[in-house]
Amino acid sequence: MTGVGGGSLMTPLLILLFGVNPATAVGTDLLFAASTKTVGTLAHGVSRTIDWLIVRRLATGSVVGTAITLLALSTLDFKSEEARRVIIVTLACVLCLTSILLLFSRRLMRWHVKYLRELDPKNISLLTIALGALVGVLVTATSVGAGAIGVIVLVLLYPRVPMARIVGSDIAHAVPLTLLAGSGHWLLGSIDWYLLLTLLAGSIPGIVLGSYFAGRTADHVLRMILAVVLIIVAIRLIV
Repeated sequence: MTGVGGGSLMTPLLILLFGVNPATAVGTDLLFAASTKTVGTLAHGVSRTIDWLIVRRLATGSVVGTAITLLALSTLDFKSEEARRVIIVTLACVLCLTSILLLFSRRLMRWHVKYLRELDPKNISLLTIALGALVGVLVTATSVGAGAIGVIVLVLLYPRVPMARIVGSDIAHAVPLTLLAGSGHWLLGSIDWYLLLTLLAGSIPGIVLGSYFAGRTADHVLRMILAVVLIIVAIRLIV
């Protein structure tokens, strides 16, 4: 319904409602996202709403960020209380950042248009790679960050690129990112395959319902509701 929120809500709800180990929730959600976003990428590919230059730049940074984060995670014992706390606190912080961007994205974009000039191509390329690295770290550690954070920053970096191509490029980049990060979690032993299949089965009716209601509810209202829910979930995670 909003284009964001699936990853942001999936992992914390698996932890809070179903008592899934945080590392398992993150790893399973990553492979779930890789599966669902592959379908989205095919749809955007057919519509020709993917800028592959942006995708390559993002992937250049995210591969490095993902590899470093997986290396750091490999030093943790996922069953320990320390690892559980690290993942939960990091997840709560990313959820808060996502909710803030959802609430103030329009103001941020208006401020950008009013006060900042368009960057030169070299700086845009470097900042896109840096964004990819940041998203790689956040997504690998929490499974959250590729949606709202990635799209909003890309809009600021590429103001002349149509929104459909920004969204399509972000989704296309999320496929190799989540697949690589999810595979890393698989090697680390933090995947629940039964849970993954159950989530995929539930996503089909969810997509149908979401598509039905998407055009019947104002986008800004949905984003505000989602932002409030994310803040509440973030607080619940750390309290």
